[in-house]
Amino acid sequence: MSGPVMNNLSNIAKIILSAGLLTLMVACNPAPDGSVATDSEPPLAGAKIGGTFTLTNQDGGRTSDQQFKGKYRIMYFGYSYCPDVCPVDLANIMLGLKQAEKENPALIEKIQPIFISVDPGRDTPAVLKQYVPAFHPRLIGLTGSPEEIAEVAKKYLIIYDIRNDEGSSEYLVDHSRQAYLFGPDGEPLALLSFDGTPQQVAGEINRWVR
Repeated sequence: MSGPVMNNLSNIAKIILSAGLLTLMVACNPAPDGSVATDSEPPLAGAKIGGTFTLTNQDGGRTSDQQFKGKYRIMYFGYSYCPDVCPVDLANIMLGLKQAEKENPALIEKIQPIFISVDPGRDTPAVLKQYVPAFHPRLIGLTGSPEEIAEVAKKYLIIYDIRNDEGSSEYLVDHSRQAYLFGPDGEPLALLSFDGTPQQVAGEINRWVR
């Protein structure tokens, strides 16, 4: 890993730690369970996570964060070519969302699930259009230029590194694993435990979505 990349990852890691988050760089390997909040205030309340973005959706159109204003958002960063971690995480999170929606059908109108790729070179709109429906019918897949993805990843405290030193099309992407729950104004509320059961994910969703 090059010096500039290491310096950038180090700086972002310091920001994450200062926000009180636990993150793990992975090359699609398992990570420990996330903790479930027990306080009455959302655990990420006041954290400087998130911000504006405009990216390309799975239909080839442009999607802005402003289009989700008034809705809670579940956001997960990963990539479709991930051999194991990303699909397992997404499946768990989306099963939890489906469980929460089954328990409270009103949530269907309140929550928007979003998947943002950290592999824009391979995750074209056409690839995401095939990928995201496998997890949830309302899951939106977003990609963009490398510069756009780098900008949004920085705002959402996502660390990633594309391991493609030799220019091969077969490569892994090291990335931090976070499943965020944001409020209707884009404010960070909580981390969803992708390593927990779908029922645990549903419980966390039901706890903070009003």
